[in-house]
Parts: sequence; structure tokens; C-alpha cells
Amino acid sequence: MTAFILMVIVFILGYMAIALEHPIKVDKAASALILGVLVWVVFILEVSNILSLGFSNAWQSFLESTNLAEFKKLYPEADMLEQMRHFVIENQIVEHLGEISEILFFLLGAMTIVETVDQHQGFKLITDKIKTTNKVKLLWILSILTFFMSAMLDNLTTTIVMVALLRKLVADKKTRWFYASMIVIAANAGGAWSPIGDVTTIMLWIGQQVTAANIIAMVFVPSVFNMVFPLIIVSFMMKGNVEKPDLNGAEMQDYTTPGEQRLLLIMGVGALLFVPVFKTVTHLPPYMGMLFGLGVLWVTTEILHRNKPVEDKRKLTIVGILRKVDVPTIFFFLGILSAVAALESAGHLHLLSEYLDEHVHNIYGINAAIGLLSAIVDNVPLTAGAMGMYPIMTEALVAASSEPTYMHHFIQDGAFWELLAYCAGTGGSILIIGSAAGVAAMGLEKIDFIWYMKKISLLAMVGYFGGILIYWLQEMLLFHM
Repeated sequence: MTAFILMVIVFILGYMAIALEHPIKVDKAASALILGVLVWVVFILEVSNILSLGFSNAWQSFLESTNLAEFKKLYPEADMLEQMRHFVIENQIVEHLGEISEILFFLLGAMTIVETVDQHQGFKLITDKIKTTNKVKLLWILSILTFFMSAMLDNLTTTIVMVALLRKLVADKKTRWFYASMIVIAANAGGAWSPIGDVTTIMLWIGQQVTAANIIAMVFVPSVFNMVFPLIIVSFMMKGNVEKPDLNGAEMQDYTTPGEQRLLLIMGVGALLFVPVFKTVTHLPPYMGMLFGLGVLWVTTEILHRNKPVEDKRKLTIVGILRKVDVPTIFFFLGILSAVAALESAGHLHLLSEYLDEHVHNIYGINAAIGLLSAIVDNVPLTAGAMGMYPIMTEALVAASSEPTYMHHFIQDGAFWELLAYCAGTGGSILIIGSAAGVAAMGLEKIDFIWYMKKISLLAMVGYFGGILIYWLQEMLLFHM
């Protein structure tokens, strides 16, 4: 049990190092990488003690699916300890690395596409149309744009695009941090109600806990209020105009034409919009669609600039643009997701989900807690834990259960699953590293963790609990009147 607790202590210490990035003057990516490795080190060194506790669902499933007699034939010297190590190294690390790699390659592809459009001044065509410098008006415009873009693309890609736009609209760093943070809230809210907008909603849709039409109908209004409540509060506090950055386009104009700007903007946005279509048609993971879009864009830039001077070509083709992509953000993702994966494999998250079910036993309480926890650990394993905790009920099973009213919440399109999509999708906004959108914004704009806690966390919490209240009122009006 000591090693099991030690894993949590290591995670908390690593998390604190990430949070205190600026005071300790150590980049969060470095802390995350060390954290990601150390949690697995504690796990593998004490693997027999940790897995023998029986909290790991993955280990129990592995034992049931593995032919022990066959294993002994292949590895005659192997004992149970050897089998446990084999499970962690060959099964869990490889499985989690596959899932993490999908996110990393998706992020790398999206960041490169956005950087390519930006390098060709494609976003200038959009920012030129946003004339207002009024802080409140600009905030509402950007938030609403983010909300609906996030539903079409996903919250991660949308945040990357919007932060790139923001750099063209706001000069002051702290003001830009504030706008980027509000974009994170809007992106997570927009992703929660769309079947393709957030990875947790995608999981519930693919797992058949929810249907596409129903999740849009039932979660849209709470998600709108999740964004609107913080915006209303900020609208009363914010005054004055933003200072636009002094963009010197002369140098760029020397080697990009208006036609090239339009072409790259259309192709870049088209490549991002193509990803959910690719996934639906081929059933392959989204990162493959993103890499395909990047490949097409790469070929286009190579052909488009093949006759230009070497110096211009270097700036405008993907080879040169890749040097500008924020690699530390990729490493940060790798570290933090690896650490959470270790806690999932060892059984910490399963234990947590069981505790919630036993001691809370209320769909609003359980989902509210899952949402709050998703601000600390990744929402994907939390959602997976919740999905594993409850089967999808049928009307016959509900009728046969001892608590038919409570268990009815767990049928397909039941209130539990709808609320889970909302809470897991938006709870991460409470902390900057609680969602993929927040991590991307933090990496791209170097937003300080403590600054976000002081300035944004309370606003995000008001939106989060406000949305839950709106969902409850919606349920009362629709089904209990």
C-alpha cells in the first residue's frame, strides 16, 4: 500500500512543480517529463505490491484473458513477478503510448497546419474583418466564434487557431493571456455538446451511451451558459479598448501574394475540417486525417514556392515552418499524460470512481466531482472509468433493478451520460492544465499557472456550476412537469 500511495505523492509533487513553473524557473515540460517517468518507475519497482492490492481493472482483465499455462511454456523461468512486469511493460505502457501518440501527432499536425497558414498571412484575411478594438465586444466576438468552431473542429484545434488569431489582434501580453483563457472556456464549452467537439463526447458517442442528435439537443443550452455566465461577469469588469499589435507586413508581402494567402487559409481550414469527415468515412483515428491534411498542404507549399529564392522558400515550406512549432508543448503533453496513464493502470482512478459511486450515489454529485477532478487529471481516463463503472441499461434491466428511478439515468441518452459529457468536457477549464485546450493555450502563450488560478479559475467555476444548474432546470421543465 505504501508504494500505491507513493505514486500519488510523486504525482502531486510533479504537479506542484508544473504549477510553480515561474517561481522555480524550471520549464513545465521538463517537470512533466520527469513526473511521467518517475510515476512509472515507482509502479514497476513495486509492481507486485501494487497489483496484488487488486485495484487495477486492467490487471484483472489481463489475468482473465491470458492463458497461464501457455505463458509458462513460453517463459519457463517466469514467476508471477515476471508476469506482472511483462503486463506493465509489454501491455500497459505500449497500450497507453499508442493512445498518447494519437494525441501528440494530432497536436503536432494541427500546430504545423496553423503555423503554415499564419506564416502565409492567411489569418490576416480574418483579423482584418474584425474592426472593433472595444475589449468587451472583441471578447464576445472571439468567444462566440470559438464556441461554434470548437463544435465543428474540436476544442484543441480551435484553441490553436484562435490563439494564432489573437496574436494579430491584441498587443499586450497580460490582456492576451486573459483573452486566451476565455477562449479556453469557450472552446471546452463548445466541444462538450458536439459529438465530434471533445474527446470525451466522442468516447460516449462511439460507446453508444449517447446518440448524436440527443447530445446536441440536451447539452447545448448548459454549454452556452457555461460560456455566457463568465462573459457577463467580465463584461461588467472590463473597460476600454485593446491595443492592436504593430504588424509589419512589408517583409511578408515580398514573398506571399493575396492569392497565396487565400489559398493557404482555405486549404488550412479545409484540412482541419476534413479530420472529422475522414474519421467518419474511414473509421481510422483522427490523427491520421490530420497528418493526411498536413501532407497535402506540404506538397502544395513545395510546388507553390519551388521557383522562389532559397531564403523565401525556407520560410514558407513545411520544412522551415516545423522549426517554429512549439515542441516543448508536445513534451509537456507526453509527460502529463504518461503520469495519468500510470495512475490509471495501477488502479487509482478505478478506486476513485468506486468511492464516488459508493459515497455520493447521485448523478449530479458524481458528475460534478468527475468534472472537478478533470481539472487536475486527464478527463479521458476519468470518463473511461465512469463508462466502465456503469453498464448501459435497458428498460428491462431498469424495471428489474432495486432502484428503477436511479438506474433509469443510465439507459442510452440517460441523464447520467448527458451530464457526464458536459461535466467532463467543461470541468477542465477550472485549471489551465485541466484540458487539452488549456494546455495548448498555456504552451503557445506561456500562460502562468498561478495567474490563471487567480484570474480565471473562479470565473470558469461559476460557468461550470451554472451550466449544471441550467441542465437540472432543463430536466425539471422537460421531464418533471
